Amino acid sequence: MISARSKFKIVKRGFKETIVLVPGWATDYQIFDTLDLKYNYVVPVDFNPDDFKDTLSEFLETSSIGLVSLFGWSQGGFMAVDFASHNTRKVGGLILAGIRKRYDQSALEGIRRKLERNKRAFLYKFYLDCFSPDDNEGRNWFKRRLLKKYLDRMGLEYLVRGLDYLSGAQINIGSLSGVKKIRIFHGGQDKIAPLDEALEIKSLLPQADFIYMERAGHALFLNPDFKERFDG
Repeated sequence: MISARSKFKIVKRGFKETIVLVPGWATDYQIFDTLDLKYNYVVPVDFNPDDFKDTLSEFLETSSIGLVSLFGWSQGGFMAVDFASHNTRKVGGLILAGIRKRYDQSALEGIRRKLERNKRAFLYKFYLDCFSPDDNEGRNWFKRRLLKKYLDRMGLEYLVRGLDYLSGAQINIGSLSGVKKIRIFHGGQDKIAPLDEALEIKSLLPQADFIYMERAGHALFLNPDFKERFDG
């Protein structure tokens, strides 16, 4: 799944506005397959966190796509923030879901060791931990459509590349002062990203709206209530 360069495609859905969907660690653009937002989509079909910002900018320019919004989930939140902070004039809105300020280095190293010892077992638990006990619909869809595919196809190199990126990633609050429209979604039962970190980020961004989904887990956009909260 790692390519020398990130590659993107546009999914035209008949809307005026376009949103870039940025997936989290150990997933790909297919994690967004159930989203039904009122946008055309730009998705990364090949995903390299090291060049994401630059190749996305090139893609938008060569595709004659002007202003975009960005939807960054988990690891994708860092990448969306990085792009937005360097391309303020290209960004009409920033949506962050399941984010945190940064990841602990020792925790990331522990994940690396577990992957090397038994990648499939670690990923299985990680994926299911992305859902709250109440979110049967999202969890069942994931198990039916993506679980086996991800377990089979997520290579160790791809996963470690993501951990390397996360080891240096953090939400740079000061760089977002020029982004006027920001929304932060967070699940009340998120086991991956602590709620207090998301609230701290929101407290430092006066222009941001915070949408709390009490019964949702980390993959909150797969919760059946997400679209209503997004559109509302």
